[in-house]
Amino acid sequence: MSDVVVQEHATILPLLSRALHQIRSTPPRVIASPATQPRRAAVALIIRVAPPATYPISPSTSTQPVTNDLAGFFNLDWVVAPGARPEILFLQRENPQESSNGGRMNETGQGSREAHVAFPGGRTEADDEGGMYTAMRQTWEEIGLDLAEPAYLPIGQLDDREITTSLGKRLLMILSPFVFLQLTPHTTPVDPAPGTTLHWVPLTELMPDILTARRDKGKKKQQNELREQRPRWSSVTVDASSRLASRHSPILRLLIRVLVGNMTFPAIVIDPAVTMSVTSLPADEKSIDAKRARLETGHSAPHLPRRRRGNGELKLWGLSLGMTLDLLAQMTPAANTNATGALVPPEAASDSITIPVLAPSLTSVLPRFSYPDVNFWIWVFGKRYREVVRGWEASVHAGGVNDRRINWTGSALNTFYAAVRKALVVVIVVRAIWILLGFVFGAWLLFW
Repeated sequence: MSDVVVQEHATILPLLSRALHQIRSTPPRVIASPATQPRRAAVALIIRVAPPATYPISPSTSTQPVTNDLAGFFNLDWVVAPGARPEILFLQRENPQESSNGGRMNETGQGSREAHVAFPGGRTEADDEGGMYTAMRQTWEEIGLDLAEPAYLPIGQLDDREITTSLGKRLLMILSPFVFLQLTPHTTPVDPAPGTTLHWVPLTELMPDILTARRDKGKKKQQNELREQRPRWSSVTVDASSRLASRHSPILRLLIRVLVGNMTFPAIVIDPAVTMSVTSLPADEKSIDAKRARLETGHSAPHLPRRRRGNGELKLWGLSLGMTLDLLAQMTPAANTNATGALVPPEAASDSITIPVLAPSLTSVLPRFSYPDVNFWIWVFGKRYREVVRGWEASVHAGGVNDRRINWTGSALNTFYAAVRKALVVVIVVRAIWILLGFVFGAWLLFW
């Protein structure tokens, strides 16, 4: 590990400590489920600090926490040791459309060969005691990680998110993200479901360079300049017809595909080579007795071979990207507007669709269309959306804090999707008129 990378990880630690303290002390904005749609879901954002590979860890502290105090944790020797790496857990599912998460966080683009990642979690069941219980239960069922153990500290909850249909016309469920911190240097044994791969991703891969870049001189400065910019923004392309028409209507889907084109969503590219990956064990090794024996002896999970998917890259997008940006925004100093703005993709920053700097997670759910005229008409009908964004920013600037009594995110999404619906109607009508005129003109040339 180079000195530059070591210093970057060290720079993340105080930002992470600040974010976790802020999440713990700030009540989340909780959205009550309407009587017409009581469905809810919850996910777990699990964070750990991996000590340097050569750092001596005593067996007594390997899987048993020394402290359950958040401030004390960031003063532990192995946490502040040079080379300690803050990481966050993502899952990669072989067949994400059959996952239990629901919503759109696991959907893939049409014909896409890319691998997408998400957080462990899923829908709330009738006998669940609450959202945190749902997140813990789903994590145990999917990857065999027991967040109720002393090795994990519940930090708090991020703001609830509304999961709607593609154009925001119908509420599907309310999603609650919960943040957990691993208090031990080694992760307790895991047991991923078949087809599931765990990726511990360094937070430095997700944070903007403006927060992690060094201002060293000489050789280190040259290394910083040659380092690839972080985060690595890309996009995921989704067939618009898959979102706007029933899969049982092939003719309608073909018509929408021709008239509307594709939608693109921002995504962060993650190189699998920088992650610590864990795959599911063979069936004969996945016995409860073996797992219990490892827990009783205090041994960590055996090293499992990293899954190879050619040169494929992982992509973080959709709801998972939005929740990640919510977490990263907590790590960004409020006064540093340049750093907060760096959480918005460069394309979105220069786009006609205004993205509020104070809510970079909105960029994860605001699509662009492949046809420029669709984007133009969205801008034309987006006056109300821009008014909501300006009101949101004025509220924050005037009071110094976000007015959490107002669902600014929901209002922004509702007004944006209203503009999208109007734009699509205009585009389809205009295209239909041009097609009709083309047939009339062709008939005139043919018969006259």
